[in-house]
Amino acid sequence: MANLKKEGKEIGLAVIIVGDNPASRVYVNNKKKACEYIGINSYEYALKEDTTENELIDLIKTLNNDKKINGILVQLPLPKHINEEAVINTIDVKKDVDAFHPVNVGKIMIGNYDFLPCTPAGVMELIAESGIEIQGKDCVVVGRSNIVGKPQAMLLMQQNGTVTICHSKTKNLAEYTKKADILVVAVGKPNAITGDMVKDGAVVIDVGINRIAEKTLVGDVNFEECEKKASAITPVPGGVGPMTIAMLMKNTVKAALIQ
Repeated sequence: MANLKKEGKEIGLAVIIVGDNPASRVYVNNKKKACEYIGINSYEYALKEDTTENELIDLIKTLNNDKKINGILVQLPLPKHINEEAVINTIDVKKDVDAFHPVNVGKIMIGNYDFLPCTPAGVMELIAESGIEIQGKDCVVVGRSNIVGKPQAMLLMQQNGTVTICHSKTKNLAEYTKKADILVVAVGKPNAITGDMVKDGAVVIDVGINRIAEKTLVGDVNFEECEKKASAITPVPGGVGPMTIAMLMKNTVKAALIQ
């Protein structure tokens, strides 16, 4: 960033939020703070809940053509009357800093990508920075969403992990999780993984964030139980969340360099 600033290059990230989902508002505010911290210009477009799909798509088309905008992020989920797929497909592939566009998803599949989805990328960065070897390890991903589970499995496989994907229809989930050297959990259910489901010495990465009381956030992993058995474990909050935002910043800078 410092070198780009010296060259007089400004980087811009447009964040679109539709409606007043409290969790989405927290995420958007955190992204704005991160932009301010590293010197990216942040442009927020806060639209009303009743914004039409066409109005949102027209805004994205305008931002696609705006040279001061290098990255476009649409905060999900969107209101039910808006088709998320149609919205994501409208974002310019080179400005798709969430890496949700089908072209970018396809590039991840073949291992020749410009951008990675921010949360799976953050998980991979945590593993690498901790000096944990993936090659040859049994990796279990619990969750199969397009945003985390599926791309996470692809990235672990590209690092030569042996990957199993589990989900809500998996029978005897514990049989799989107990075999995992590296366990990544992203199901959106508080304390879905308990201590008896984890192998001694496993690396446990908790992507979940669930509000169980007004001011209490917990992950998908029972931290107290699993911490006793894991060789490394991420807390919630404060584990994967900050990494997700860091990867968004990285993608935005990369988008500017590509453009």
